[in-house]
Amino acid sequence: MHIGELAERTGLSLRTIRHYDDIGLLTPTGRTEGGFRLYTEDDLSRLLLIRRMKPLGYSLEQMAELLRAIDQAGRDDAAGSEAREALHGFGEDARQRRAKLARHLEMADEFIDQLAQRSIT
Repeated sequence: MHIGELAERTGLSLRTIRHYDDIGLLTPTGRTEGGFRLYTEDDLSRLLLIRRMKPLGYSLEQMAELLRAIDQAGRDDAAGSEAREALHGFGEDARQRRAKLARHLEMADEFIDQLAQRSIT
């Protein structure tokens, strides 16, 4: 698929996808003869994973680290073992970040309720 379809399917801008290519976070699988980027369903899955990390506050470097771990986790050697351990750590960290976001949402809901109560009186 071309970059426009990838952008449409992920909800990300062309600029963001190009930036991810420039920094090596998401390299297109191929290019047309005219040099246009071509992406596969695997690229789409990878980009959706990246997009899901953004709300949890992961940096681009952390995203790259996670993608490297995913790429190496299937290996049957020390690098694979380290990658699986890193994935476990990311899972724990993501759960903690999600819990923090849930607490923030609860506080936001309380704030909205307080504002609603004050505007009624």
